[in-house]
Amino acid sequence: MTKAAVENNSQAIPAGVPDTVLTKKDRHQSGTLQVVEFLLGKEHYAVDLFDVREVVEYTSITQLPNTPSYMKGIIDLRGEITTIIDLKERLNITEKSDQPVENSRIIVLDEKITKAKTGIMVDDVLAVSTFEKSDLDNTSASGGSGDAAILGIIKKKIKEKEQERHELIIWIDIRHLLQDIGEG
Repeated sequence: MTKAAVENNSQAIPAGVPDTVLTKKDRHQSGTLQVVEFLLGKEHYAVDLFDVREVVEYTSITQLPNTPSYMKGIIDLRGEITTIIDLKERLNITEKSDQPVENSRIIVLDEKITKAKTGIMVDDVLAVSTFEKSDLDNTSASGGSGDAAILGIIKKKIKEKEQERHELIIWIDIRHLLQDIGEG
């Protein structure tokens, strides 16, 4: 998905409402949740739309010495140095993409949650979507391991040839994932 396609589908945080006032729970009390869907390997993932500033195409990344393997390096994004985190590496996903790294996308996160200019590298960005709370399964999210980085599993309804099936999307808490690496 191109940057323009995501920008055309995205919705902004309501005017006059500081992000720090609204918690993730408050934002989703209305019965819906808005997410940015993306691919890591062959699996579908999502992050809260309110945590995303923009989506950009892959650009050359300058590696930094003595950093964790999931910290890919930095990029110059319109004159601002932005740290890039490889989300597959951070989540210990070993499955390699069929796509070359140049086809990856960078989801630039809102600075209010990261305290620094930060982007996450993903294989592809699919859509900005709105789901009903009834489409969210919180009970099976952590798989019993107590992993707080997984907020839930979204059951996306797909119609194929007059039949309906569910595609599972793993909804992750990007704030939690970045918190323990000193970014959020």
